[in-house]
Amino acid sequence: MRHRIAVIGGGPAGLTLARVLHRHDHSVTVLERDAAPDARPPGGALDLHEGLGQRALEKAGLLAEFQALARPEGQAMRILDADGTVLRDWQPRPGDRANPEIDRGQLRDLLLGPLNVQWGRGVTEVVPETRGGVLVRCADGRQETFDLVIGADGAWSRVRPAVSSVTPHYTGVTFVESSLDDIDARHPDLAGLIGDGSVAVYGVNRALVAQRGSGGHVKVYAQFRAPLDWHTNLDLADVEAVRSSLLALFDGWAAPCLDLLRHGTAFVHRPLHVLPVSHTWAHVPGVTLLGDAAHLMPPLGAGANLAMLEGAELAESVAAASGPGDLDEAVRAFEERMWARAGRWAKITAAGLERLVSPDPAAALALFDEVQPS
Repeated sequence: MRHRIAVIGGGPAGLTLARVLHRHDHSVTVLERDAAPDARPPGGALDLHEGLGQRALEKAGLLAEFQALARPEGQAMRILDADGTVLRDWQPRPGDRANPEIDRGQLRDLLLGPLNVQWGRGVTEVVPETRGGVLVRCADGRQETFDLVIGADGAWSRVRPAVSSVTPHYTGVTFVESSLDDIDARHPDLAGLIGDGSVAVYGVNRALVAQRGSGGHVKVYAQFRAPLDWHTNLDLADVEAVRSSLLALFDGWAAPCLDLLRHGTAFVHRPLHVLPVSHTWAHVPGVTLLGDAAHLMPPLGAGANLAMLEGAELAESVAAASGPGDLDEAVRAFEERMWARAGRWAKITAAGLERLVSPDPAAALALFDEVQPS
């Protein structure tokens, strides 16, 4: 029996699920609100872990193609203190492919492959237990029913209300993202500071992190504790006003560190929200969630990896289910496994955020010492 499956969201989680279903010759409808794959900047690089994101790509038959695109050298990590002193400088060993980096755009294109995504189809509502299946309503006025609707639509999921009344809450930590282009030619000193991977500078309740992508592109993240309305008197669209505000916030830091902000081309406000660590829901036949829609957590390297593996595992379970009852039981079993694993990672990342943006900068260094190979 071929089930009518809808995946809401064309990010790593939804596309991985769709690719694994496609590999099992199972049709799937992917609805994505963006008008096209390149409608928005794809964001920074992702490090895909051997037992998580890479495992998901293996299930999708894409591991070799990923390895051809990935940057193992991107695993390099340098830690500085606010006066510019290098405290740690980790370099990957030859052949180390534990957590290689890949640009989000490259990963998206790899996963898209033969998939037929319906772009510009923003979902407004999902209504379970309607006659003939689960009803999906879209912003363009169209609606359709499915046997299973999977919410892979991120932090502010439109599918989540069908199973849970919980909404994300602010962590007290804000990121302001900036970019540097053609860094090796235009800013060679900063290129040397960042190296092949990332550099992080930690101070009291604030940090600067720069992450290299491909093609000389770098993402810079100013991280700090502040109220959600910290920018009340600041026009976030005014690049120079934001730059001045951030330079004041990091006043006294070493000049090379501040240059990461001085040369930024734009600034994007990204307050960090999370779902409760133990977020679960009473099972609703025909609807489930995965990735950030299910377990939004701090961006410390786990979220996309978990989401991709969840997508791959759910796809395999769906493909193996022969009847309506089998499908529902497969989804129930998937949810139980997901909740247990995601709950463990949510605790780890919540504790990690507390240490990375901390009154004691030594807490961040200690955390990296714990997780980096000796």
